[in-house]
Formats: sequence, structure tokens, C-alpha cells
Amino acid sequence: MHPPLDRPHPMCQEEIKALRDCHAKTSKLKFWACNEVKFAVDKCFKLEKQQLLKKLNADYDEKRKLEDEALRDAIGRDQTFEEYLKTDKTYLREMEQAKKSSQTFSEKSFS
Repeated sequence: MHPPLDRPHPMCQEEIKALRDCHAKTSKLKFWACNEVKFAVDKCFKLEKQQLLKKLNADYDEKRKLEDEALRDAIGRDQTFEEYLKTDKTYLREMEQAKKSSQTFSEKSFS
């Protein structure tokens, strides 16, 4: 399966046209007939998505820093959530118990 071809895919118009042409020209009983064209469409969609994600995440670190600062200002704390978890005794105790229980499970399973 592929995503809907009606959505805008500016980089992949040639591949989409080739796939539509292939579907129009070949019998539905030969479902493997358009595989090569389909693979080209999938490859193009993958490249398009990678470029889009790269563009969207270009300034991720800066956005994350601004969000952390806004959160600290909103709740009146000077530490990030990750820093808070490192000092939270309840969280650390629960994580240790979870680690121990998963170790005992794996020891029982493979013994």
C-alpha cells in the first residue's frame, strides 16, 4: 500500500503519473505488473518525507530550549523535567523495582 496519491507530492509527480498509467494499462489480475513503478514511488515518498522532516527539525534544539525555558517560567522551577526525575526518590525507587523485576523475569525465563 501507499499513501493517497491525491495529496500533494511535488517531488514525486513523475513517479505517481507512471504508477497511474501502469494501473490503467495493466490487468487487475496481474497485481505484480506495476511493482517496479510502485517501488520507485515508495522510494520517492521516503526521500520526500526525509527532506520534510529534516526541514521541520532543523531548529529542533532551539525550539526545545525555548519550550523548556517557557515551562520553567510557567511553573516557577529552575530545573528541567529530566533533572527533576533524576532527583525524585519515588521515581528512582520505582525504576529500580521495575529493573529488578525484569531481571528476575528474564532469569526465570532462560534458566
